[in-house]
Amino acid sequence: METDIIIVGAGVAGSALAYTLGKDGRRVHVIERDLSLQDRIVGELLQPGGYLKLIELGLEDCVEEIDAQQVFGYALYKNGKSTKLSYPLESFDSKVSGRSFHNGRFVQRMREKADSLPNVRLEEGTVTSLLEVKGTINGVHYKTKNGEEFSAYAPLTIVCDGCFSNLRRSLCNPKVEIPSCFVALILENCELPYANHGHVILADPSPILFYRISSSEIRCLVDIPAGHKLPSVYNGEMAAYLKSVVAPQIPPELLESFNSAIEKGKIRTMPNRSMPAAPLPTPGALLLGDAFNMRHPLTGGGMTVALSDIVVLRNLLRPLRDLNDASALCEYLKSFYSLRKPVASTINTLAGALYKVFSSSSDPAQNEMRQACFDYLSLGGAFSEGPIALLSGLNPRPLSLVFHFFAVAMYGVGRLIFPLPSAKRMWMGARMIQVASGIIFPIVRAEGVKQMFFSKT
Repeated sequence: METDIIIVGAGVAGSALAYTLGKDGRRVHVIERDLSLQDRIVGELLQPGGYLKLIELGLEDCVEEIDAQQVFGYALYKNGKSTKLSYPLESFDSKVSGRSFHNGRFVQRMREKADSLPNVRLEEGTVTSLLEVKGTINGVHYKTKNGEEFSAYAPLTIVCDGCFSNLRRSLCNPKVEIPSCFVALILENCELPYANHGHVILADPSPILFYRISSSEIRCLVDIPAGHKLPSVYNGEMAAYLKSVVAPQIPPELLESFNSAIEKGKIRTMPNRSMPAAPLPTPGALLLGDAFNMRHPLTGGGMTVALSDIVVLRNLLRPLRDLNDASALCEYLKSFYSLRKPVASTINTLAGALYKVFSSSSDPAQNEMRQACFDYLSLGGAFSEGPIALLSGLNPRPLSLVFHFFAVAMYGVGRLIFPLPSAKRMWMGARMIQVASGIIFPIVRAEGVKQMFFSKT
């Protein structure tokens, strides 16, 4: 068949996009390097805002029959104290919640949905290059598993081939930062202290995460910041580090299973990438998903951003019958980058800011900010509902994010100077405001102030 749109990659973004565009009647050719079931250690937690996007795209059944677990909020731990933070879901149907699962099972379900449409073709192959003629992308060159080489042509090529994309260099600013590394374990046959909640331990030097990914498995992710040496898995250094440094900081209910997981030796590591969504608009091509936009996965917002982007793109493409005028289409799709900003930039900014706040520091003022954040969220009510609504993707508003971020700082300052202010305490309060500004403003500036707060202009 003739092709309207080529999609490179069939992960979360590529599969969801293929089904969405195919359902709208587009003739879609998806080229994916490996269509077998994948075993990844990220992309395992979908926030409630992302689940709402699944419903909007008609893909909500993809979290069924994969032993997915409902998630209703978070438990936050610091220095032996804990607080439960629930998603504000009172006004939604009972099915609306977060979901945690094996990423590969979720992706396979979406691939099956896309492949069920007669006008969507999934093919296994490795895209080696974009086909460019006079500055316009006309398709892709790809190689099958048996070594045969082919070219595929379409008016629009959408690149969704993940964080390791070798095609993104020509379509965006390819700058990549690695703020930390995740060390991953699977804990078996144990219970989390707070059922159906993700657990975040504000450990030293940086957070530790626990969340259930099946009825019998709990994922543990230990964050190691970029400035710290990553112990070797192969010579036993990592196991020793987990036992001596990490184990004493985790809840006692999980300690036995944690040590057992270390003994089993199935320890995996993965660098966390931060890639700015800085596109170079190119006629005939578009970037989407992790190839285009990736931040620290602490908040689990990546899939929510990708699914939100797909809704925006679908709504833009729906009125267009003909995609063949590449220059006009490119100019038209520039609005995609503005329309996606309020949701995407809020979730992106929160991910970067929370990671810095939740990590320990040699700066006493930043550690005061960390404690203030824990205590502020522990107040409950509006003090926790607002930030959790941002985190969950249910209220992704940039102004609300900035308001709550500085509310945390001001709460910390208030604790320092009342009821008995001193010069030392007032100085520490001023330093806290400086630290808060130094965290949030560079991230907002990188996202784009005008695009983030004034996207309609």
